[in-house]
Amino acid sequence: MPKSSRMVHLSLLVLFLGWCLTGVSVSLADVGDGPRAVPQPPLARAKVYLAAGDYRRAVEACQMNIDQSPSVESYVYLIYVYHALDGYLESLAKRDEWVKVGQLSLSMVNRGTMDLVDPPDMLARMAKEILHEGIRQQYDVVAGMANRLDKTRADELWLEVRAWEKAHPGNWWAGVPESWQW
Repeated sequence: MPKSSRMVHLSLLVLFLGWCLTGVSVSLADVGDGPRAVPQPPLARAKVYLAAGDYRRAVEACQMNIDQSPSVESYVYLIYVYHALDGYLESLAKRDEWVKVGQLSLSMVNRGTMDLVDPPDMLARMAKEILHEGIRQQYDVVAGMANRLDKTRADELWLEVRAWEKAHPGNWWAGVPESWQW
């Protein structure tokens, strides 16, 4: 085969391979551009976290909500998460579910993968008292902030909380009042 003919074949082969690779890369890019989860606003995430019993993340989501949209409602929502955490903690203690109290304590101090090699050890009953005190302190601080913004509105929101607790006595801490539309 003459040299020029080989060059033409080689050029065609390179073009063909380039086309194939381009087609493959486009196909792979298309696969990566499939449906993606739409990021949820902080309160929507907090509602899911409450239902899952992931109170640490629920607190963090409400704190993020305050950062993004500071208002009396935002502060009361954070207070409610502290209140829900305390309610769940008390329900576990009343049912003598100390293993779950210990697990709740661990989830609140989660330090990521560091916990796998250096787990925080704490007796469950001691953990309950420590959590309860920490919750009460944070609750009081954030309640003061909400009241400074608009005490009347904060009181209205707490009336909704009381109605929610009354309507869901066995698990109110796993959700939020429906009127809040998280």
